[in-house]
Amino acid sequence: MRWLLIVIGFLSGIISGMGVGGGTLLIPALTIFMHVEQKAAQSINLLYFIPTATVALWIHAKNKRIQWRVLGVLVVSGVVGALGGSFLASYVEGSFLKKIFGVFLFIMGVIEFFKKGKKDL
Repeated sequence: MRWLLIVIGFLSGIISGMGVGGGTLLIPALTIFMHVEQKAAQSINLLYFIPTATVALWIHAKNKRIQWRVLGVLVVSGVVGALGGSFLASYVEGSFLKKIFGVFLFIMGVIEFFKKGKKDL
């Protein structure tokens, strides 16, 4: 099973590097293959996000691709949203969180599927 954890982490890292978000693979893989409870899997994903986001921020700053005026608003709203979501998740059953996450992934997949060849710069 240790090799499976390594493969999951490796693939999540690759997907994160592509800008998709490693949680789209990490959370389902942890819950399905490793039988981790949904709340724990989402917590692991949040912890996993910190170093990957830090590295991404450093690389984008190095390449001068950050709009610094917007960054403060995004950071503050992201922290408030994360704290609020964490608070709400502590009161919700894991099975309900799993369903919400599944709906979220489905909606994101549909949006990506129908996105008209926009190229992000």
